[in-house]
Amino acid sequence: MAYRSKADCRLRKDIDMGEKAFQDYYPEQLSHCYGWGRLNESGLHILDCHCTGTAAAASYRAEGRAMGSEPALRFVTASLHVDYLRPTPLGVPLEVRASVKEVKGRKVSMSATLSADGNVCARGEVVAVRMPEHLVAK
Repeated sequence: MAYRSKADCRLRKDIDMGEKAFQDYYPEQLSHCYGWGRLNESGLHILDCHCTGTAAAASYRAEGRAMGSEPALRFVTASLHVDYLRPTPLGVPLEVRASVKEVKGRKVSMSATLSADGNVCARGEVVAVRMPEHLVAK
């Protein structure tokens, strides 16, 4: 199963909106993130948050678990390096794609691109780490 972030679902009209996004699996107490929490309508909904969602999906998959199963897996950004390649235009659909390079224990390493109109505007390297269970617990 492919998992998508809300950034993809909101910004691209060619995606099936019936597909559940990463953050739709997050417990309510972890759904207010400024980056892309589903309960935060004014959030940014972009780049490193897409990668923390990708890290969660990759970790669920690596553990052979369904998204949203307990205990919840939630990640935060430990490292973010961004290369800005060209100006990102305003008012056009943006696409963020993350590729998992490695899942190792509590750490997931990824590369990501941000594109507009088919042109890569930024690329990044992200390391996300799993939040300790006591911070995720209900």
